[in-house]
Amino acid sequence: MSYIRFRKHYLHIPYLVLAVLEFAVLLGIFVVLAVAYPFAGGQAAPEDVYSSVLFAGILSLGTLAMGGYTGIVQETVAQLYFRTLVAYCFLGGIGLMLVYAFLPDLDPGSTNLFWAILLCSFAVIMLRRSFSALVDSEKLVRRVVIFGSGGYAARMLAEYDRNMRALGVRILGCVSDSDSPVVSADRLITAPADIYQYCRQNRISEIVVLQQERRKAEGGWLPVPELMECKLRGIAVTNGIDFYERELKKVKLDLVHPSWIVFSEGFQASRRQQWTKRIVDLTLGLFLLIITLPFMVFTAIAILLETGRPVIYSQTRVGLLGREFRIFKFRSMRQDAEKDGKAQWASANDSRVTRVGAFIRNTRLDELPQIYNVIRGDMSIVGPRPERPEFVSELREKIPYYDTRHYVRPGLMGWAQLKYPYGASVEDARGKLEYDLYYSKNRSLLMDFLIMIQTAEVVLLGKGVR
Repeated sequence: MSYIRFRKHYLHIPYLVLAVLEFAVLLGIFVVLAVAYPFAGGQAAPEDVYSSVLFAGILSLGTLAMGGYTGIVQETVAQLYFRTLVAYCFLGGIGLMLVYAFLPDLDPGSTNLFWAILLCSFAVIMLRRSFSALVDSEKLVRRVVIFGSGGYAARMLAEYDRNMRALGVRILGCVSDSDSPVVSADRLITAPADIYQYCRQNRISEIVVLQQERRKAEGGWLPVPELMECKLRGIAVTNGIDFYERELKKVKLDLVHPSWIVFSEGFQASRRQQWTKRIVDLTLGLFLLIITLPFMVFTAIAILLETGRPVIYSQTRVGLLGREFRIFKFRSMRQDAEKDGKAQWASANDSRVTRVGAFIRNTRLDELPQIYNVIRGDMSIVGPRPERPEFVSELREKIPYYDTRHYVRPGLMGWAQLKYPYGASVEDARGKLEYDLYYSKNRSLLMDFLIMIQTAEVVLLGKGVR
């Protein structure tokens, strides 16, 4: 098993191991520097140990915020270095400065801090490159076969080629279950006479059942007794929707059916969890309002100087249980952006966006007035992004189960924002819904915390901006 489930959220063991190793490296380098060059100018003191733990913890949070534990296999050395530089020198540096302002006794000094971060950056980059090669080696990967050869299987293979190699998964191919497979011939496996023996001989640890049709009358074939034997003898048998959910943190919409929503674990929160989330929203909303107030003032002045009033505009959005509310944002487009009164999707390099608007969109400053919506209760800090009623009417007709996202309070930041680029079409809305469904099913305070931390990458790198 290459994953654990904690508070309803799947955590991949390779990334957890990498995080522990990195923390140990950061801690070790800082401790060695503290012993070799005592920060206080004299003997190494107990404060150096506390400072080491603090240093390693904040830099590890910076890595988490920049997505450093999820993109190591796909990235080049240059991309990995840039991501590490931002995580350590920018986010880590800001975090350490704030902490040292309140705990000056733990401050090692700017020179020592510079060398510590420089050495840690080099060591961690080397560690990640070695670790990614090890995780992707044939001896450690989890070997999987797909039972099915139709469109569902072909789409999973495409997803695997794009995303799953980083997870220590090796899909060997698809066992053909029909006379007209969609999967390319080089990825097909002839149905073995004995499935269990085939799995033993090829070190298969999991079979994913992903058939287009299961009834014989429709051309399908499902060897239930053989699959039962595999499961009873230690080989995992998983359906496609659960495999997508576990490995890619989304619910594949093509595979969803009403009974899965009704009988699957999740899609509900206790009254205590709802009240806890509301208290967290109010606390964080008031805190964000205080610390972002200067940025909001400067943003308002910049908009006023460039294009005049109004500085803030509002739109009707669809919220919890389909109720409509007014959302507030800093204006980033011209005053006549929708002069015909018709709602329009934003496009790439949209000509309606002003110069100040482009900047505040990239930095997400235009979203800050929505803190008021959070405090008022229209929105949460974390949740699916609310859409306009005009788009919702269209999308609920074209996308199955679209209304399921309205059973969760919409949020200032969301899981789909982290995992999917800016949505500006029906197809984009469909892709985002797969991540919103995952959040709706598995939401917890831990997941909200992870989303809040990782949103730093979205803001700093301008991901998904139009």
